[in-house]
Formats: sequence, structure tokens, C-alpha cells
Amino acid sequence: MARTKEFDPDAALQSALELFWERGYEATSMADLVERLGVARASLYATFGNKHELYLKALERYGEQSTVLEELSRPGPALPSVRALVRRFAEESARDDLRRGCFVTNTAVELAPHDPDMGRRVERSWDSLETALTSALLRAAAQGELPAGRDPAGLARMLLVLMQGMRVVGKAAPGSARLRDAADQALSLLD
Repeated sequence: MARTKEFDPDAALQSALELFWERGYEATSMADLVERLGVARASLYATFGNKHELYLKALERYGEQSTVLEELSRPGPALPSVRALVRRFAEESARDDLRRGCFVTNTAVELAPHDPDMGRRVERSWDSLETALTSALLRAAAQGELPAGRDPAGLARMLLVLMQGMRVVGKAAPGSARLRDAADQALSLLD
């Protein structure tokens, strides 16, 4: 008869996500995970695989918790949702006292350059965000919210890069006026 798990895998995964988000991949050891999650090493391996696999699952969980795609696809005027999202990224980055940044952006900086699997996951996340921004800006153009002659796909790509950069700047220097000023300048391109 198989033994039942003595821990909640869902709660353990969330705790792992939080720990990786606080410390990063390299600075988090399996011993750190065992201690934080309160789960035996063998149980962690049996449930999640190795540290790399657990990190990938945490990255996936992070993406599942995002509401960005929903926010950008709400019916009605599209441009206010785009503006609100950019301003939210700036504000969250400015108030990031824990200096955690964005889990996806952190993965891009720490792991993607030398881990192709992580790089593909980061790229998929960015593709989803860029596609959602492009769709919202195409809707805005069709609804007359975006001035004629603006390139929705180009604007979406610029906003994606800006928002990811905001997370990096916010992690290094929270409270920075640079973030709000950058958001204002970028959003002026939508006028």
C-alpha cells in the first residue's frame, strides 16, 4: 500500500516560488528548500524532481497567477487598460522594497543566458505579454483610441521591453523617479 503524501504539494510549490523569488536560483540550495518548505528532501525529489525542475514548476506557477492577459482583453475601451498596466508596472517596481523584481525577468537575467529551457520559458512569457499588448493596441486603433499612423505591434514590443526594464531598475533602485518618468514618456507615444 502506497503512503500518502504528508504535505500539501500546492502549498509547497508556492513556498518554493517565494523562496526562489526572494533569493534567485543559484542562491537557493536544496537544503534551503527543505527548511523553508518543511518537507523531507526525498519527498521534494519524489514530488517535484530536482531543483531545476522545481524552479521550472515555480516559474509556471508564477505565470498562472498573473492577471495581465485578462486585464488587457477586457471588453470596452482598450487604451485605458494598456495605460493602467504600464503605470502599475512602474508603481510596483518603484515600491519593491523587498527588491524581488519580476520572477520572469529575474529568470531572464540569471538563467536564460546559459539555460536554453529557461530561455524558452522566458521567451514564451514575453511572447504572451507582447501578443496581449498588440491585441489591445489593435483594438484601441480600431476603436479610434490610438492616433492614426501608430504601429500597434511596434508599440507593444516597446512597452514589453520598457516594463521588463522597469522591473530591473526597480529591483536595483526602488522608489526611483526614473520609473514614473519612463512610463509617462512611453505612454505619451499613445496620445
